[in-house]
Amino acid sequence: MTPKTSRARILDAALAEFDQSGYEAATVAAICDRAGVSNGSFFHAFPSKDAVAGAVFLSALDAYHDALVGAVAGDLSARDGVAALVTAHMRWVLDHRAPARFMFVHAPSAHTAAIRDVQASSNEQFRAGLARWYEPNQARGTLATLSPEVLISQIIGPAQMFCRAWLAGRSRGKPDVHLPDLIACAVRAVVTGAARSD
Repeated sequence: MTPKTSRARILDAALAEFDQSGYEAATVAAICDRAGVSNGSFFHAFPSKDAVAGAVFLSALDAYHDALVGAVAGDLSARDGVAALVTAHMRWVLDHRAPARFMFVHAPSAHTAAIRDVQASSNEQFRAGLARWYEPNQARGTLATLSPEVLISQIIGPAQMFCRAWLAGRSRGKPDVHLPDLIACAVRAVVTGAARSD
C-alpha cells in the first residue's frame, strides 16, 4: 500500500478534528498534530484552515454527488428513481458520518467563499447527472415538471432534515428507521398519480 501524502494526511486529520471539535474550535496546530506534520508542511499544502476546510467540503460533496447520481444510473421509472435517491442519500450519510456531519452541520460555519466556483461546477455536474434520469420521466409525464432545484429538494429535503438532526445530535434514533415513510412522502410529492401505483 502506498503511504499517504502529507496533503492526504492533513485532509484526513482536518476532517477528524472538525468532527470532534467543530470547525470554529479546530486549530491548525491540532490538525498538524493529528496528521503528524509540521506547520510548514501544512502551510505548504494549504494556505489556511479555511482552505483545508474547503478541500474537505469539496471531497465530501463530490462523493455524495457520485452516490446519488450512481443510484439513478440506467432507465429507472419515476418511482424507482425517487426511492433510489432517498435511499442513496440516507445510506451515504449513515456510511460516511464524519464527512456528512461536516458537509451538513459544520460547513455552514466554515468560510467557503474561496471554493464557490468549484462548488458551483460540482453542483452543475450533479444536476446534469440527475437530468439523465429525471428528464425522460418528465417527458413521459410520470414525474412533476419542476425546476431541478425544487425537484431535488422535494425528493431529498425531508430525508435531509432527519439526517441533519441525527448528525447534529438532536435525534438519537438513526434516520433510516423512517426510510419507507420518507420514500412514500417523496413519491407523493413528485410522482404523478399514474405512476404512484407502479
